[in-house]
Amino acid sequence: MTDLNIKIEKLIENKADDFEVAKVIKREIKEYLNSLSDIFTQSSGKDFFIKHTKTIDKFIKIIYKYLLRKHFSIYLPMSNYVPITIVALGSYGREQLCVYSDIDIMLIYADILGYNIKPIMEEFMILCWDSGLKLGSRVHNINEISQAVKTDITIKTSILESRLIYGSQYLWYSFQNVLSEIRHYEPKSFLLEKLEEHKKRLIKSPLNMQPNIKDGYGGMRESNMLFWIANIKYGVKNSKELINIVFNEDEYKKYRTALEYIFKVRNALHLISKKKLDIVTFDILPELSSWLGFKDTIRLSKERQCMSKILLSLHNIHNFTAVITKKITRSFFIGNNNISMLKKQRIGDALYLCDNTLYTTFKKVSKNIDSLLKELIYLPNTINKFDQSYKYFVSKTIYNKKISSSNSLIVLLLQKENLYPILKLLYNTGVLIQIIPTFKKIINQPQFDSYHKHPVDIHSIKTLYHIENIKNDFLINLYNSLSKEQVFILKLSALFHDCGKGRGKDHHIVGQNLFKKFAKSMNLNSKVTNLTSLLIRYHNIMSKVANTEDIYSQSTILAFTGILKTKEALDLLFLLTYADINSVDRRLYNSSTGLLLKELYLQSLPAFDNKELLKISSRRVAKENAIKKHKLFLNSSKREQRNILNIKSNQMFLKYKAQDIIEIALRANKIEDYGFRIFNEDNLKIRITRVISLNLGYLLGRFNFLNITSMGIYRLFNNKKFFEITFDKKIDDEDILFIEDIIKSSFDMDKKIRIKKPKILEKDITIDCNHTEDLASFKIFTKDQKGLFSYVAKIFDEFNIEITSAKIGLVRGYANDLILIEKDGNFCVNKKEIINNLIDEDSI
Repeated sequence: MTDLNIKIEKLIENKADDFEVAKVIKREIKEYLNSLSDIFTQSSGKDFFIKHTKTIDKFIKIIYKYLLRKHFSIYLPMSNYVPITIVALGSYGREQLCVYSDIDIMLIYADILGYNIKPIMEEFMILCWDSGLKLGSRVHNINEISQAVKTDITIKTSILESRLIYGSQYLWYSFQNVLSEIRHYEPKSFLLEKLEEHKKRLIKSPLNMQPNIKDGYGGMRESNMLFWIANIKYGVKNSKELINIVFNEDEYKKYRTALEYIFKVRNALHLISKKKLDIVTFDILPELSSWLGFKDTIRLSKERQCMSKILLSLHNIHNFTAVITKKITRSFFIGNNNISMLKKQRIGDALYLCDNTLYTTFKKVSKNIDSLLKELIYLPNTINKFDQSYKYFVSKTIYNKKISSSNSLIVLLLQKENLYPILKLLYNTGVLIQIIPTFKKIINQPQFDSYHKHPVDIHSIKTLYHIENIKNDFLINLYNSLSKEQVFILKLSALFHDCGKGRGKDHHIVGQNLFKKFAKSMNLNSKVTNLTSLLIRYHNIMSKVANTEDIYSQSTILAFTGILKTKEALDLLFLLTYADINSVDRRLYNSSTGLLLKELYLQSLPAFDNKELLKISSRRVAKENAIKKHKLFLNSSKREQRNILNIKSNQMFLKYKAQDIIEIALRANKIEDYGFRIFNEDNLKIRITRVISLNLGYLLGRFNFLNITSMGIYRLFNNKKFFEITFDKKIDDEDILFIEDIIKSSFDMDKKIRIKKPKILEKDITIDCNHTEDLASFKIFTKDQKGLFSYVAKIFDEFNIEITSAKIGLVRGYANDLILIEKDGNFCVNKKEIINNLIDEDSI
């Protein structure tokens, strides 16, 4: 900085203009920013913030002093007598300024007649910007600040974090008096607004596998929130001042350690990306983990270690700030009326139940683990939420030397009707891993599979939530039919289904073995142990079969049900699969996935009664009998009835309900060339019935902007065919006309569309010409590429191959497609030539 001052002095002597001065300062700032990577290696957390903040302070002072020299020349007064004060706000005011964050400042001035203040302030802002400082600024007359704060909560928030950079001390002292007035102005309404704002922020950025370490769960905003509240209530400049007043030293140390790590993470993110970045993305994680000093070990990658520590830190910050915020603000919101109301809701020793939330006092005496478990067991099942006061009480639990003495109580607790709120409470307070040590390995364990959005522990607890909060009518009825023991098995399966992850082996098998050890320690009976173990071992199989296999094939159903052995296991697995998928993302259990799983369930039921019922001929006869009894069929003409029963495709009788088959056939009766229908509710679905040829390759090629999830092609009667193509999402209603145009143009067999040949290896293709009596199967598992399925359909078109149905899947960036083809066509006799047309020449 000394060199910079000398350079500026020379520029002043040479009467250089502001732009020349800005260029010199900008060059100096750029050199400083380029050196930050080296500074980070020596001090990376709060210390880095402070050093960076102080350096920016120096640049701002240099710019301001230069302007004073320029305006006052040799008559320059002391800075204290110039009625301007430069104040740092926000993260800059807190001395938590990150490298690419905006530099928020406020210029306070007094409008003194003897000074020409405004030109100085205007030139200051321009020069700062020209020098490369990204300022976020506000300018206030000292007499106007108090009124401005009353109209804008954002101004009040930023001013609470103000810090003097440079300027008139007189103005600064005056501002301190205003600040005291601001702090006491309508504190309750301010806190209510900030708490609501904070709640919305957490809903927008919940904890997931790419956490927002600034605005999300456990992020720096939560720490800021605690400071704002502490400042309003106690007038403190640092939350540390509340040690032994609101929290003890150990609690604060754990919180500060976590916050220090998040500071390091944020600084590293900015320096690596060379821009403002507050989300730990999968792309940046490898480099971030190296910057933070992690190295690969035999068991854990550096990325896994890094993310695990980030998750732990975010949890510790959130749990501390949530409890302390509630502790500080409670007095603002609980008046005498509230206290008398709570007393009426007393259900035990310092326990109050109000609106299905359990409250207590922050002074409630800690209990040992056995006493806590007994209290939780006997709490009403109506409790859906625990107040922070009760979480604080539970976090102080005293543990026995041997937790095994509590085993019978743990089993009773796990049998509670409304278990999720309690398990979430125990998880958030650290008690869960004390009573179920099996969970220790999955706590804060990340999942980098591009499918799961949450770490293993949160995903497991969310699975339990979706068991107890089913939104599907069919599954609600199935759940309500379960016995208490079956519900217990289902909940155990939800909790333990992923407990084997992160141990270097197949987590299904490891999880099964871990649960058996837990069951033995808890003296669970053989039925509970064996059935839960089976569900854990095969918790993914129903989703896998439904999404990648031909669920109308007898061999597929027999292989699937052969693993489960009983209808009871099938019922529980269906419910577990529903909860598992929903715990990843509710949107994943869409109508397409739900229908596939339900269809697999219904197709599997006959296997437990009479395996003969699985034969295609038997299932067709059963569906025909249902059709013959249907009112719509009975009201049809003899010719229409005959056509319905003469539908050639057995697959149609397996996949559709009786009423759907009748309606499709009746509509087909009226069609002379082609007809179509477009459905656009949960997702886009098109149904086409045609007599004339359909250019399928062209049709699918034009739909490349959408992802196909399934396609069925069925032979009806009188050379008519029925097509149903389902996509993964709905479209805007105004685009339906565009879809209609695509369908209409696809009946021109001369239409061609250029589809880039995808890269497919021979090993990616599996063909089975004996899939069923009527069908051959074509499976392709290869890297997902745009237009892949369209290209396959184009090749099939060229060989005049009749596709019966297709199931289009995507697994972790790989296409997993199953196509069924009629055996009596051109497929099996030409399979070698077809493969040669599909695969990449370089792979031969």
